[in-house]
Amino acid sequence: MAKGPRESDGHPEEPDGQAENQPKNQAENQTESQGLEKELEELLAEAGVDLDSLPLEERVNALKSSLELAEKEAAEHLDTAQRAQAEMVNFKRRTDEDRIANARYANSRLIANVLPVLEELELAISHSEVAADVNDSLLEGIKLIQRKLTTVLESEGVAAIEAVGLMFNPLEHEALGTEETIEVESGYVTQIIRPGFRLHDRVIRPAQVMVAMAPKDP
Repeated sequence: MAKGPRESDGHPEEPDGQAENQPKNQAENQTESQGLEKELEELLAEAGVDLDSLPLEERVNALKSSLELAEKEAAEHLDTAQRAQAEMVNFKRRTDEDRIANARYANSRLIANVLPVLEELELAISHSEVAADVNDSLLEGIKLIQRKLTTVLESEGVAAIEAVGLMFNPLEHEALGTEETIEVESGYVTQIIRPGFRLHDRVIRPAQVMVAMAPKDP
C-alpha cells in the first residue's frame, strides 16, 4: 500500500513547528553551555588554578568551589539590586508625600496674614452692635464681608480651634494666665483671649487662652 504524503515508517511525525525549533533550541543550549564554561574558566584563572593540570577529583572540587563562589557573588548582586530598588520605591513615596503636603499647605502663610483682617472685621461688628449711632447699612456691609471671608477660609480647610471647656493642650493652646475658680476643673480652659486656627490638621496659630486653677487655701 502506498504511504500517504505525511506518513513515515512506524514513527509519528513531529509537527512542522517543533521540528523547526529543535535546531534553534539546541543552538541556544550550546551557546549557554559555552558561556558557563567560559565564565568558570575565567573564575579559575583569577584564582590561579590550572584545571588541566589537576587530577579528576581535584578538578571536580575546583569546579564546585568556583560554582559556589559564582552563586555567592550572584546572590550579593541580587541583594544589592533589591536594596537599590527598595530605596528607589521609598524615595518616590517620600517625594510624592512631600509634594502632596506642599500643595496642601501652600497657602498657610497667606491665610495666617488674612486672619488678623477677619478679626478686625469681627471686632468692628461687635463694637458697632452696641454703639448708639451706628450706620445700619454700613454694619450690614461689614457683616457681609466677614461672612464671605469666613466662607473662603473654610473652603481652604481653615477651622477655628476649640478651647473653652477643654483640657489645656500646649499643641493648640497658648496660656496667657490662670484664673482661680471652683466652677471649672483645674487645667481646663476658661476663656479665649485670641482665637486660634488650624489648616487641615496643622495648627497655623494657637489659641491664646486663660486656664482654670484651684483657689489657694486662705
